[in-house]
Amino acid sequence: MTVATTADLEAQDTRRLERYRRVTQRSFLCAALGFIVPGLAGIAAAHDDGRIGVPVIVLAVLGLGLMTWCYMRLVRAGLEGGASRRDVALSGAVTAALSLLLFAHPLFAVVPVFWVSAVVLSPMSRRRIVALCAGTGAVAAVYGSLASRHLYPDGDMPWYWLFPFMFAIYAGTCGLVAFVNLYQRRMWDLHQETHAAREALARLAVTEERLRFSRDLHDLLGHSLSLIAVKSELALRLAEADPARAGAEMADVQCAARDALREVRAAVHGYRAVELDAELAGVRAVLEAAGVRCEAGDVPDGLPAEVRAVLAWVIREGATNVIKHSEARRCAVALTPYGGSVVLEMRNDGVRGGGDTGEDIGGAGLTGLAERLAVVGGEITAGRHGRDGFLLRAVVPLPRPGPDASAARAGTAAGAVRSGR
Repeated sequence: MTVATTADLEAQDTRRLERYRRVTQRSFLCAALGFIVPGLAGIAAAHDDGRIGVPVIVLAVLGLGLMTWCYMRLVRAGLEGGASRRDVALSGAVTAALSLLLFAHPLFAVVPVFWVSAVVLSPMSRRRIVALCAGTGAVAAVYGSLASRHLYPDGDMPWYWLFPFMFAIYAGTCGLVAFVNLYQRRMWDLHQETHAAREALARLAVTEERLRFSRDLHDLLGHSLSLIAVKSELALRLAEADPARAGAEMADVQCAARDALREVRAAVHGYRAVELDAELAGVRAVLEAAGVRCEAGDVPDGLPAEVRAVLAWVIREGATNVIKHSEARRCAVALTPYGGSVVLEMRNDGVRGGGDTGEDIGGAGLTGLAERLAVVGGEITAGRHGRDGFLLRAVVPLPRPGPDASAARAGTAAGAVRSGR
C-alpha cells in the first residue's frame, strides 16, 4: 500500500509556495494597469486638446512600455531578494522623463506613485522608505506645480501655496502605497518563512528519529553482542585445554544470539505496528502540515486490537489519497459505533475534475484495504460525495461471542454500508 513520503509532502509544499509566488507577482503586475490605462487615456486626451502631436505620442507610448518593463523588473527583483541600484536608478530616470507628460495631462501624476510602490518591495529600512517617499513627493510636487501653471494659467493659487499642497498629497499617497505594498510583501515573507520552517522541522524530525533508532539499536544489541564477543574469545582459548568448557561457552553464545535476534524482531514489529490513536494523530499532523484542515473525532472505547489496527490502515490510506489525489482544504474523520459494528468515514473536498480522481475503489491502495477488511469481515466503499467532495467509508464488525459470530458480523457490516449509502 502506498504512503505519503516526506519527499511527497516537501514537493507539494514547494509547489504550493511556487503557486503563491506566481499569484503574488501577478497581483503586483496587474497593478501596473493603474498607470498604463491613465497614461493612455492622458495621451488620447492631450492629443484631442491639441497639446501633443504624433511624435510626442510615439515617445509617450514607448515611455509607457519602458516604464512597464522597469516596473515588472522591480517587482520580480524585489520579491526575489531586492532590486539592484542600477535597476532603481534606471527606472527612476524613466519615471522622471515620463512624468514630464504632466505638462500635457494631469493623469500622468500617477506614474511616480507606482514607481515608489515597486521600489519599496526591495528590503530597506524605514528611514530610507521615508526618504524615498519625501524625495519622490518633492520632485513630483515641482513637476505638478509647474504643470498646473502651464495647464491652468488663469489659476488663482500662487506657486508657494501650490507646491506645499502638492507635496503633501504626493508624499502622503506614496507613503500609503508603500505601507500597503509592504504589508503584502510581509505576507510573502511569512509564506517563505513558513516553508523554511517546515523544511527545518522535517529535517529535525528525521534526525530525532535516527537518534531514537540508534539508541534503541544500541540498547538492544550492545549487551548481547558484547556477551557474544567475550564468550567467543573465551571459547577460542579453551578449545584445546578444556573442550567441554569451550562447548558450554559456545552454547551460551548460541543462546545469546537467539535472544538478540528475538529482541530485534520484536523491536522491528513494534516499529511496523500501526496503532489507531497514534495513526490518527499522525495523519492529522501530516494533513495540517500539507495545508489541509483536519477534524478528527474521538476513538470509541473498547475496540479490539485487530479492529483498531485495520482502521488505522484505512486512515493512513485515506490520508494518502487526500494528499496525492486532491486539492483538499478540509478533511473530516469520524469513528462511530453502529449496531455491533464501527463505521469509519473520511470526507474531504477539493476533488479534481474529470472522470479519474485517483481515489476510486479499484485503486491499488484501496484494493489492499478491501483485502485487509475482508479478513475481519468488514467492507469499504469510496466515491464522490457532493459537488467536489469524496467519501471513504469502512465498516468493521465487532466480534461477538458464539458460534454464529462470523455470519452476524458480515450481516451487520453489509446492513451498515447499505444504510450509509
